[in-house]
Amino acid sequence: MSISSLLASALAKRQPFLTDTKLNKTNCFRVFHGTVEGHKGLNIDRYGDAWLIQTFHHTLTQDEFNTIEGLLVELAHLPIVYNDRSDKNSRVVNTLESKTDEFAQSTQVILENGIKFTSKLRHEGQDPLLFLDMRIGREYVNANSKHKTVLNLFSYTCGIGTAAAVGGAKRVTNIDFSSFALEAGRKNAELNGVDDICQFIQSDAFPALRQLAGLKVAGRRNQKLPSYPKMTATQFELVFLDPPRFAKSAFGTVDLINDYQGLFKPAMLATKKGGTIVCCNNVAKVDRHMWFDSLVRCVEKQGRKITHHSWLHCHEDFPSFDDNHPLKIVALTLG
Repeated sequence: MSISSLLASALAKRQPFLTDTKLNKTNCFRVFHGTVEGHKGLNIDRYGDAWLIQTFHHTLTQDEFNTIEGLLVELAHLPIVYNDRSDKNSRVVNTLESKTDEFAQSTQVILENGIKFTSKLRHEGQDPLLFLDMRIGREYVNANSKHKTVLNLFSYTCGIGTAAAVGGAKRVTNIDFSSFALEAGRKNAELNGVDDICQFIQSDAFPALRQLAGLKVAGRRNQKLPSYPKMTATQFELVFLDPPRFAKSAFGTVDLINDYQGLFKPAMLATKKGGTIVCCNNVAKVDRHMWFDSLVRCVEKQGRKITHHSWLHCHEDFPSFDDNHPLKIVALTLG
């Protein structure tokens, strides 16, 4: 099928969803989701007052771009930014047209369920500062954080932390290694008037988590440890754990395929009895049920138990094959 037919079909399927976004004060969502909807590596999103087209495998031809532009303009006449990320490491390789250059590189304010977030469609990083498929996670913490202490790990731009604070959290601690991401997080908190509730700590996740869990901070293969913020052992009523697929530091290795437990164990120990830890794994090859079973075993090895669990499923603007979305999110209530 042509791109025109595929995009028209995707938009038709989303009509009820698009109607709901207006009622829910949401202007950031996906309208075309790559291979699942028939075109490998092509994602099309709305971010507030702009359309963002991204390609991850093949560069669009001019005719293909013109076709997409025509359909999007019919839906909403907004500026269109194209990021061609088909090169290695998903880095943007194309230059911007002069008419979109300034807009794409400026900070915009977008809305999700009435909560304000900053967005930047082209910047020194790779992503537009808010992952749209994590909407369900932000909705969960917003609905389940009232009067609670919240720990937001690998917080990126603190979308989860901001949603928790807007939802009435007593205190939110956001931890991320990137000062750039945390600065965007501060702006998000300020936009919503919750900056007095939110704390922003720039730290490698391993020493932060191990200190909060009351464990000794150790290095990888006895490497000399760089400096890190000192923290006291603390338990939280809601913990959100959303690590990247793979990362290395002097303190340890993040590996969602082979060693999720290396992060999950201290995060679980930093969760109060009766509290909830929300776990995320975005690796498609990781089997949902095997991953869940490994979490259960880890909890039981620490003499604790899971008293309740619920799966959080991505919204319909992120369709998946056989309802098996690569992003897996489960909320575990711990005894």
